[in-house]
Amino acid sequence: MTGGTVSIFKESGWRFWWLAILVLVADQLTKVWVIQNFEFGESIQLLPVFNFTYARNYGAAFSFLGDAGGWQRWLFTGIAVVVSIALSVWLTKLKRQQWKLSLALVLIVAGAIGNLIDRSLYGYVVDFLHVYYQQWHYPVFNIADCAITIGAALLIWDSFSPDLSEESNQK
Repeated sequence: MTGGTVSIFKESGWRFWWLAILVLVADQLTKVWVIQNFEFGESIQLLPVFNFTYARNYGAAFSFLGDAGGWQRWLFTGIAVVVSIALSVWLTKLKRQQWKLSLALVLIVAGAIGNLIDRSLYGYVVDFLHVYYQQWHYPVFNIADCAITIGAALLIWDSFSPDLSEESNQK
C-alpha cells in the first residue's frame, strides 16, 4: 500500500475498518449457521423473552414492501450499494477526532453490506433474533440490523455533540 492509502486508514474514519469486517463476518457466519441448522419458521426459545427464529425478509425494515412481487429486491440492493459507497466516501473525509461519527458510519456500512450479501445470494434477508413479551412481538432481525441500529443511534448522538474541530479553532 502507498503512504496515502495507509494515511486514509490511519487518520480518517476508516481506522475502524476492522469493526466493519468483524460485524460482516459475525453477521454472515450466524446467518449460515441458521440456514444450516434451522427449518424455515423454526423457533427455539432461549429466554422467556427471546427466541432464535428463522425468518426471511423480502422487504426492507419491518418487512416494508415484503410482498411487492420481487422488484423490491433490486430497489433495496441498489439503495444499499449507493448508501454504502456514499458513506464509505464520507468516512475517508472524517478527521480522527470524529470517532462517534466514524463508528456510526462504519456500523451502518457493515450492516448494509451484510444484508446486501443476503439479497444478492438468496433474494431475501435472513433474520433470526426474535424479541417478544407476552403478546407483543418485535420483528425478527439479525446482526446486520443491530449494527445499523447502533450506527443510527451513534449518528443521532453525534449530531447533538459539540463539534470538536470548532471548539479547538475558537481557543
